[in-house]
Amino acid sequence: MKVIPAIDLKDGQCVRLKKGDYDTVHKVAEDAVETARKFIAAGATLIHMVDLDAAKDGSHANYGVVERVIRETGATVELGGGIRSMDDIEAALALGVSRVIIGSAAVRNPQFVAEAVKKYGDKIAVGIDAKSETVRTDGWLGDSGENYISFAERMESYGVKTIIFTDIDKDGMLAGPNFDQLAALRATVHCQIAASGGVSTLEDIRQLKRLGIDAAIAGKAVYTGKLDLPAAIKEAE
Repeated sequence: MKVIPAIDLKDGQCVRLKKGDYDTVHKVAEDAVETARKFIAAGATLIHMVDLDAAKDGSHANYGVVERVIRETGATVELGGGIRSMDDIEAALALGVSRVIIGSAAVRNPQFVAEAVKKYGDKIAVGIDAKSETVRTDGWLGDSGENYISFAERMESYGVKTIIFTDIDKDGMLAGPNFDQLAALRATVHCQIAASGGVSTLEDIRQLKRLGIDAAIAGKAVYTGKLDLPAAIKEAE
């Protein structure tokens, strides 16, 4: 299993939210490049980056920061937030991103996912953000009404190799992931599953590993020091 530290960007700064609420935004680090360097020094082999501005309004205002992180640190980066078209995918890959995460657009336009996977293969991941078992969209503000498991099955049928599952109620709360939903997802799909939201202790890492989850994305707990990143990476391995 892999532990993937997260860098969320808003207005060019490293921030975190609680439960996806933009009104709770707060800065957690001074510089994305230095943060990425620390993550790499801790043993991280992949960094999860999210452009929160793009997720909300489709702008690419933080792409310069993403490009700097990759160019100046040599980090392997996956990027999500506001990926709505093939042009968006190409723009993200042009930054040097290794994997692009399609979120809300996968719900609104599933055919887009099918086309993207056909062209880019495993460079495409799908983010499933759920609240009360239904998939949310538009920076978690909209409810699609679709069950997260049936949606995951549909994405896998298109050839998606990686699903990033977030329980919105757990995100940024340092209260552990939603193990029950993750277990149900693991029992249903065969693709790689990355757990996001609430990962905050070494016991969380151990439990995810026992469930057969392939990766854990850690954000707030790393910044607060609640989760020791080198120890978490070692535990996962």
